[in-house]
Amino acid sequence: MASTTTQSLADQAYGHLRRMICTAELEPGAVISESELCEQLGVGRTPVREALRALASEHLIEVYPRRGMFVAGVDPRDLRAISEVREQLEPFAASLAASRRDDHDLEVIEGLLVDLDSFERSGVDEHREVLMELDERIHKCVYQASHNAYLAHDLDSYYTHALRIWFLGLTRVTHLQQAVLEHREILEVIRDGDAERAAVVMSKHIEGFEAEMRRAL
Repeated sequence: MASTTTQSLADQAYGHLRRMICTAELEPGAVISESELCEQLGVGRTPVREALRALASEHLIEVYPRRGMFVAGVDPRDLRAISEVREQLEPFAASLAASRRDDHDLEVIEGLLVDLDSFERSGVDEHREVLMELDERIHKCVYQASHNAYLAHDLDSYYTHALRIWFLGLTRVTHLQQAVLEHREILEVIRDGDAERAAVVMSKHIEGFEAEMRRAL
């Protein structure tokens, strides 16, 4: 059994590598070198291997016997299929979150609202990766607040694959900041416990943003 320290390092390596894959810092089709990743991340082989194993199970890394490991390819045509699932599950998750959010969830929501205020005041639209990071944090907050681990796990996976596709067209999205700021109402209705409204607002957001991304791609 892996030690707590090793597991913590594996979690850190996983998070770092996942971000590199989603933002195309590790480009689709790139060869994975364990030794290079160990040096880059400053950790040993065991945490890196555990992280790569987890990423392979999520189809972010492809493993070929005797050939090696590669970053999985990205096909923009997959966005429609991913969107069809998210348009069904994300409103359901938002509805559950409004009904089940606890004190910790409310604390996270308030922190995210503060971050949204900061972005709104700055009027910054060019820091796209930072804005997308905020978008991800908001959606993950909703998933966790649903208090349904199976739903949260599946939605996190769909979000990750959608995020990889989004980065292909991110520079052509003209109103990204506004799309992220739309989350304010989502967070507020979840905070206020309005399950029906949470589902409606989330549905509108998912459909609108996905349509914008499909146009950009």
